[in-house]
Amino acid sequence: MAGGASRRRGIVAEINVTPLVDIMLVLLIIFMLTAHVIARRAIEIELPQASQSTAPPPTTLALTLTKDGGLFLDSAPITPGALRDAVRAALVKDPKAQAIIAADKSVEHGRVVWLLDTIKSVGLTSFAIQIEPAAMIAPPGGT
Repeated sequence: MAGGASRRRGIVAEINVTPLVDIMLVLLIIFMLTAHVIARRAIEIELPQASQSTAPPPTTLALTLTKDGGLFLDSAPITPGALRDAVRAALVKDPKAQAIIAADKSVEHGRVVWLLDTIKSVGLTSFAIQIEPAAMIAPPGGT
C-alpha cells in the first residue's frame, strides 16, 4: 500500500498562481490607498477660490465692410488710420485679440483682402470671416 500511495503523488508540474494573485491584489490596494498621500505631500499650497473658473474670452473686434464702401469697427464708422490705431491698442490690451470680419456679398474681393492686410500689418493675425449659413448654392453667374 505504501508503494501505491507514492505513485499517485508524483512530481507537481503546475504552478499554483492563486497565492501570487492574492499578494498582487494586496499590493495594489496598498498603492491605491497611499498614492494620494504621496502626491499631496509634494508641494502644499493654499489655492485661491473663484466663482468663475473659466479664462476671460479674448478681445474681439467686429469689422464690417458695407456695399457703399463704409468701414465700421464695432458698429461705429472708422477711418483706415484710426482702424490701425484701434487694432494696435487692442493688441496692447490683449495680445490674443481677434477680429470677426463681415462684408456685404457685393463688396469686391480686393477690399476684403485690403482689410485683412491692414489688420495683419499691425500684428492681429487671428480672424474669422462672418457668413450667413445657407444651403450649398453656387453664387449667380457661377458654373
